[in-house]
Amino acid sequence: MNLSDIHRGVKRNKPRKRLGRGIGSGQGKTAGRGHKGQWSHNGVSFLSIFQGGTMPLVRRIPKRGFNNRWAKSVLVVNIGDLNEAFKSGDEVTPETLAANTNLAKGRYDELKVLGNGELKKKLKISAHRFSASAKEKIEKAGGEAILLPGKAPVVKEKPARKKSSE
Repeated sequence: MNLSDIHRGVKRNKPRKRLGRGIGSGQGKTAGRGHKGQWSHNGVSFLSIFQGGTMPLVRRIPKRGFNNRWAKSVLVVNIGDLNEAFKSGDEVTPETLAANTNLAKGRYDELKVLGNGELKKKLKISAHRFSASAKEKIEKAGGEAILLPGKAPVVKEKPARKKSSE
């Protein structure tokens, strides 16, 4: 095998097919669409799930559960995991968690600290949410739990009802 054989016949920038430009062009007359049928006509469109008239797979498979696409994704960190990652007197923020540990991987909207495990070091922990047991254990160890502002929920007020006159 020669190195020159590897890319033989491979065209990087292939010119587009010029359809319907006369019978001499090779793609004239029907322009590669064939003679009759739906595909041969102008403006044809199908749904992406169309399977030739059979019941599409998307409709055959049962749907279960519920997926709330507006729900906030909450990253959960246990207090016991912070002992190994931080020294006494350190500040624990979402940024330091992501930089120093594998605890804060991926994307999330809010960080919640849970009270699973024991905290043996004095830490200043900043998060969007704390469980009651986590807050208690942080303060017991001499640390501080700082509440970060989260994405505020949008609350729509109901319009006042008009009293009907009798």
